[in-house]
Amino acid sequence: MRIYTILTLLSLFGVASCGGSSPDVSTMPQVQAPEVGQTDTPINIDDISCEVNYPLTISTVYVENDRANLPALFDGNKTNESVWIAPNLDTNIIIELAEPALLKALIVTWQSLDFSHLFKVYTSKDKENWQLLDSVEQSKNNALIPDLIDLTATESQATTALFFKLELAGNEVSQVSEIVELELFGCEQETSHSIELIDWYLSVPTDEDNNGKSDSIKEDNLSNGYFDPRFFTLSHDGGLRFSTSVSGYRTSTNTKYVRTELREMLRRGDSRYKTQGVNPNNWVFSTAPQADQDNAGGIDGTLDVELAINNVTTTGEDYQIGRVIIGQIHANDDEPVRLYYRKLPENTYGAIYLAHEILGGEDIYYEIIGSRSNSASNPANGIPLDEKFSYSITVQGHELAVTVNKIDGSEFTQVVDMSQSGYDQGDQYMYFKAGVYNQNNSGDPHDYVQATFYQINNSHSGY
Repeated sequence: MRIYTILTLLSLFGVASCGGSSPDVSTMPQVQAPEVGQTDTPINIDDISCEVNYPLTISTVYVENDRANLPALFDGNKTNESVWIAPNLDTNIIIELAEPALLKALIVTWQSLDFSHLFKVYTSKDKENWQLLDSVEQSKNNALIPDLIDLTATESQATTALFFKLELAGNEVSQVSEIVELELFGCEQETSHSIELIDWYLSVPTDEDNNGKSDSIKEDNLSNGYFDPRFFTLSHDGGLRFSTSVSGYRTSTNTKYVRTELREMLRRGDSRYKTQGVNPNNWVFSTAPQADQDNAGGIDGTLDVELAINNVTTTGEDYQIGRVIIGQIHANDDEPVRLYYRKLPENTYGAIYLAHEILGGEDIYYEIIGSRSNSASNPANGIPLDEKFSYSITVQGHELAVTVNKIDGSEFTQVVDMSQSGYDQGDQYMYFKAGVYNQNNSGDPHDYVQATFYQINNSHSGY
């Protein structure tokens, strides 16, 4: 239970708490609206207890002792056009949340990747009594990804607060702080998602093992609650949020783009089976040789997904802006299907199209909703950011079908004949992929794609 101070104006207007006639509005005193960042301060906020972690809603951000709101610091725009420059080397920023929360993590997207940044963090329930969190006092330099500050790495662990202070001291070469975006994570109450994750591993654009490639979160760790708010976290409405910027570590030296993406793992954590190969971890088409069908984990398949695209890139080369892969069937080396969402900056709605790759050959593109053109006009039947929709990818023999369902009930289907595509030969194994595979490596390093997935269901014959 959270308790707030309630300021009643009844006595001010001379109105009894019960009964009585309505006051004369013309004689009422005028109440001055509060300045930006000037909220009624709660006298008492009960401590919150919740186990989950999701993005918290920021109400205002401002420099301490200066009530001017700084919306660029929490507007979701992580490109250089949204950079805030501190007025002084030593500057304190106050973040006010929309409601009290148990604070667990802070993400700072620094404009410069070349230097370490110096800071301290504090929390408060009343904006008068501040608690110092001695978690991190210096950011990493030369980082390809935003800075993650764990707010639970203290003796008292996570704290309940309505206010957050970031005490900036510039960077290691005594330049003022330049910040692109601030994000706070934690929880106000329990929530959960309904996606079964034991069937998947996750690629994220970090390199914790220093092997030069992105990290993979295996099935057991993923299903046991792995999260990193920069890339993969719960949403407040019970989805899983996938995010990745233009910069970051890639899955291999042959891969051009950065991703936060699930890879289907039918072995469900049973490491006796290798990730690759025609074996119980992967599936095959029913057009494959019988021996492959006998050895595989499944035959043919369907991937059903419900999601909303929250952000796409707006900077970079014309042919890369605004595009992201949201689902795939991947074979050994080729991709029978890649499903794209693309929204250009000047358009309100996004298009959906697919690419079918011939085995060892070229891509064939099919437009499902709107156009994939670099100069596409606004698709009248397109899908805007943050609107939920669903798609299914189904394979039965040589037939590949992709269906997109919009929230208004309209349905769009594209069928691809794979009889001449080459996947009916032996030793071709398949697996689904879902998430955000950013198709932009030329934009602002902090520019990003983000989507929230509410349903991811995979099924196969014999599985």
